[in-house]
Amino acid sequence: MAIWLIFLFGAACALFWYNEFIYQLPTPVPKNYVPVYRGQFISLSGPLKNENKQPVFLHFFNPDCACSRFNITVFKSLVNQYGRRIHFVVVVLNNNYYTAKQIQDKFGLDIMVIFDQSIAKTCGVYSTPQIALLNSRHQLYYRGNYNRSRYCTDEKTNYAKMVINSLSSAQPKPTFNDLALTAYGCRLPNCNK
Repeated sequence: MAIWLIFLFGAACALFWYNEFIYQLPTPVPKNYVPVYRGQFISLSGPLKNENKQPVFLHFFNPDCACSRFNITVFKSLVNQYGRRIHFVVVVLNNNYYTAKQIQDKFGLDIMVIFDQSIAKTCGVYSTPQIALLNSRHQLYYRGNYNRSRYCTDEKTNYAKMVINSLSSAQPKPTFNDLALTAYGCRLPNCNK
């Protein structure tokens, strides 16, 4: 009996380690990827076309992606803290079964939820969760990760908050290392690792 418990415990530890290892690897860049650079104008369509009075924070999200679910608390705290100054939008990718209302209810969000995968390509996003922060002229201010930590718990590397504060206070654009700008998480279009 003790051998089985040791085996099960070892298997659980190995599985946990493997998942941690997999999610620390960068998301492979798609072969047809076209880079989008900071300062580049992002043409928005549909309900976002006329959003030009405030900066726009696009939260690329997939309900099936474990990484997306890990950072929902951080995202909600950003909406609560900066929602009056920045227009937050959830862009759902690879969704087969949720409506906008269901996502709003499930995660307690009172913001726009849209299903438009073309926005990801326009912003140069190829994994979830990712951020694209546009200034009020719809120029890409930041595209990247929320945090260095998979669980978004490291306040020192809270990239999302740093770029919002930089944009809001007209400070110089922050410079980030590869941990901020290299995509990690669930890759598109299937949003799996």
